[in-house]
Formats: sequence, C-alpha cells, structure tokens
Amino acid sequence: MRAVLVRAFGPTDQVEIGEIEAPLKLGTEVIVDVHAAGMNPIDYKTTIGKGAAKAVEPLLPWIPGGDMAGVVAEAPYEAHDVQPGDAVFGLVDHWRTRGSFAEQAAVPSLALAPKPESLSFEEAAAVPCAALTAWDAVVRIAKARAGQRILIHAGAGGVGHFAVQFAKYFGAHVAATASERNIDFVRGLGADEVVDYRKDRFEDVLQKVDVVVDLIGNVQDDTGSRSLDVLKHGGLYLNVPTGSWPDYAAATAARGLRASSVKVEPDGANLGIIGRLIDAGDVHVEVQQVYPLDRVHEAFETLQGGHVRGKLVISVR
Repeated sequence: MRAVLVRAFGPTDQVEIGEIEAPLKLGTEVIVDVHAAGMNPIDYKTTIGKGAAKAVEPLLPWIPGGDMAGVVAEAPYEAHDVQPGDAVFGLVDHWRTRGSFAEQAAVPSLALAPKPESLSFEEAAAVPCAALTAWDAVVRIAKARAGQRILIHAGAGGVGHFAVQFAKYFGAHVAATASERNIDFVRGLGADEVVDYRKDRFEDVLQKVDVVVDLIGNVQDDTGSRSLDVLKHGGLYLNVPTGSWPDYAAATAARGLRASSVKVEPDGANLGIIGRLIDAGDVHVEVQQVYPLDRVHEAFETLQGGHVRGKLVISVR
C-alpha cells in the first residue's frame, strides 16, 4: 500500500511517500480502507523526534496519523457489528502501530463509529481526535452545564472549535480567545464572549470563570499562568497540550484551584454520540484545507505554522 513513511526522525520535508506492507489485524481489530486522514500537532511533533517519538521508534519506518475515515475492508469476525462495506471513522492507535496516512489501517473495533451521513470522508476524518479531546475536557471532566462559565483558549482551532460548541450545547456560558480574523467564526460557533488575544488581556476583560480549557499552555505569552487569575476559587484548570506547562499542578494547588491534564481516549461510543450531534446539525466541523497524499509536505508545513482554523486533512484515496 502507499503511505507516508518516517524512516528517521527529522524535518517533516524528509518524510517519504512510498510502498509498505499492508497491516495485519489482530483480535477484534478492523482493517479499514482509508479515504481520508486528519492531521494533528502530535503528527509533526513525533515526526521531528519529539511527541511520542520514543514510543514509535521501534516501528520505524513509522506512518503518522491518528484520525481516519474510510470503508471497512476486513471485519473482526463474521457476526460482528462492523462489517465490510461499512463507512466508519475513528482513531488509530498510532503510538502502538502504524498510523492512518496510508491506504489501509488496523483499528480497534471499539475505537470506531459509523461515519456521519452528513459528512464527506474528508470532513469525517477531521473529527475524531479533536472532538474526543474536547468532549473529554468539556463533558466528561468539566461536566458543562447551565450556570457554569467556561473559558476556552484557541477557540478557533481543531480542539477549540469543538469545545466551544460542546460547552454551549450543554448550556454553559462560553468565553473564548481567538485572533481578530477568527472572532466572528468563534461567535458563530456559539461563544458568548470572544477576546482578541492580541488586543486584550483576557484576565483583564473577563469575569471570573468556573473552568479554563487551556489549549495553549505557557508556550505562548504565559497563557496557562495567566489563566489562574480568571478562575474562581476552587475552579478547574484543564491543561491539554502535553508538556505545554509542566508546573501547572503545583501552581494551581498553591492558588486553591483544581487541575488536570487531558489525554484523548479512542472511544467509539462517545464518537458515535458526536456523530449524531453532527448529523442533527448541532455541531459543525471546520476543515481549513484538504491536501492530496502527494502534497503531504505542504500539509505538514501548514500544520507546523500554527493558527489553523479547524483542521487540516489528507485525502488518501
């Protein structure tokens, strides 16, 4: 099969598009003919030798990509709910196996859900990792509800644009940070307040909030540390990008605040719920651009540049 191959960690312009053996399924895994694959920051971070590089080094040549949408080629067994020809989307465990930037992928059956009928394969591939991360932060951990105030940093990004919508759907008052060009977009997602982070300091213009979903950390303008100034006493700080603020736990505890990191779970059941919200028109999926597989180097360049609205997607077939 054709795939994006990382033979050695280094600059993303060194990845190859080549041939490699098709995956073998184990146990209740599913072989999926991948039509499209979503891109996430962990893909380029691991490719350059950071991220999950230590875990995937034994897999070299490694294939990046966790998000995927496609059609089932091989079912786990004859009477399983998932059968050949089914259109699905989900998350490949690309830290334990090769990923989705390929014509086929082996995916645990519990990490899959039926592809939303209202979405193309490219749109569906933009959903799993970002939407499940947002769901875990906003719904499972923060338990978004009416009467709650939630601040979401980077509200126009992949995880952010889902987090804004989930928080609003469950009745919370939603504030978000974004750049000037994305203010109207984030308002359109349902945010009650949008702060242009280049113009205003969010801690100076917002009332106290119950929860901060931090999709930036301290890698930019001490966003994580400043977030503690806008949290109510006993409020909850959620740090999402791994390594973006190593000292968040001690800093929050010292201020009488609660805190947690957030790690995405490849939960097909919750992904199915998200898919139904999408088909009902309650959740919108934003895809900034779709790149054919042969333009993966250009896609990586855009991803590394940051400030992506929604998601970038690779069209595989």
